[in-house]
Amino acid sequence: MMNAADVLRKVAGTGYRFTTVTPLTHQRVLARRGREPGITLRDIFGWNLSFEPRAVPPELLAAMEHAGIVRRTGSLLRSTVRIASLGDDLFLHSAYPTVEENAVFFGPDTSRFARFIRHALDRHQAQRKPLRVLDVGCGSGAGGIAVARALAATGTPATIVMNDINPLALQYTAVNAEAAGVEVALAQGDALSAVEGDFDLIVSNPPYLDDAAQRAYRHGGARLGRALSARIAAESLKRLAPGGQLLLYTGVAMVDGEDPFLAEIQPLLAAPAFEWSYAEIDPDVFGEELERPVYAHIDRIAAVGLVATRRPEAG
Repeated sequence: MMNAADVLRKVAGTGYRFTTVTPLTHQRVLARRGREPGITLRDIFGWNLSFEPRAVPPELLAAMEHAGIVRRTGSLLRSTVRIASLGDDLFLHSAYPTVEENAVFFGPDTSRFARFIRHALDRHQAQRKPLRVLDVGCGSGAGGIAVARALAATGTPATIVMNDINPLALQYTAVNAEAAGVEVALAQGDALSAVEGDFDLIVSNPPYLDDAAQRAYRHGGARLGRALSARIAAESLKRLAPGGQLLLYTGVAMVDGEDPFLAEIQPLLAAPAFEWSYAEIDPDVFGEELERPVYAHIDRIAAVGLVATRRPEAG
């Protein structure tokens, strides 16, 4: 799939921009569009519509075919990937609908996660020593690449490790990082167990829904989908170097006005070694999930951000 980086570069050269939406919004837009084939690159790579070969410049179509990311459906063609924009970077991710177990999802949470990273690192002091960075459950690689952009703006070098349990996610990450010109190391496996040593910066945007199909990119495990986020938080705090920081973006099913995720991780954060802050980034996300029986007793699902720093003097 590495040839797909050439596709990204060619698409970037057109000035392409596309803000990826939730699956429900995507479904509604497609229903409104009807069955007309796509005619623009946003139709083809954003809304993932089928298209006639003439809709794509010949060089781009040849690059898509070379990368193996286009298939024929009757007399029309369809891209097997989508392309989202985030700032000046473009990201390959899975075709719509993302129903496969190994789908790599890029959506509004990705944009919020990247913004959370930028804000957290906005006042970062430049360092000469390269920071060792880990993106846990990297998906498309957007978090790690957002870190690279933020640190580069302060003149801080970094070595970036991208982790995911899904091999396809690491394939997409490799393509996206190559197109972005960001050097990364790939680590396949279950979160922190896939890497060794301590890190100066750990970022993560774990799945946090209670997904009936238990798809890896959506399912956050037990306790209304917060189990994985709680485990990543606990494991990450143990692997922060002195002065190191954890930036965790996740979602929480709020119960009777209370935040059970915060209640679960607060004992870990109470240790003298840590300074931390925690805030709701968006009070109401994926509201359609509340129609499912498993969420019948919750108020809302909120997007939250945890910033935890190991004190420099803490060993």
